[in-house]
Amino acid sequence: MGQPVKAIVSLAIAAVLTVGVSASPGASDVDEDAAGGRWPAMPTHAIRGIVKSMSATALVIVPSRRNTNEMTFVLSPWTHREGQMTVGATVSVRYRIRNQTLLATAVSTHPEKKSAGLRDPSG
Repeated sequence: MGQPVKAIVSLAIAAVLTVGVSASPGASDVDEDAAGGRWPAMPTHAIRGIVKSMSATALVIVPSRRNTNEMTFVLSPWTHREGQMTVGATVSVRYRIRNQTLLATAVSTHPEKKSAGLRDPSG
């Protein structure tokens, strides 16, 4: 065999080995989260907003940013929940995007802030 043919054969063998290793069991594209659940190995995003509606498997918020439409997140058993989620509550959502679906990895509520400039009318 000539030198170019050996190079092509070597490259083909390397490609086959690479595909074989990435397709082997245990070489999936998921990470273990702190709670032991499995999440896709993708970047995490974060947003803050007000809860518009919610169920056991979905959360709809209106983001705090202006000119932004409501966002619907999928809640799973592995979603970390902190605080009491109720309609109208301000929440922070950490999420990942997979196949155009927003997967909530963590949701935490924020306590309502009292206005600093207002005085108590009784005194």
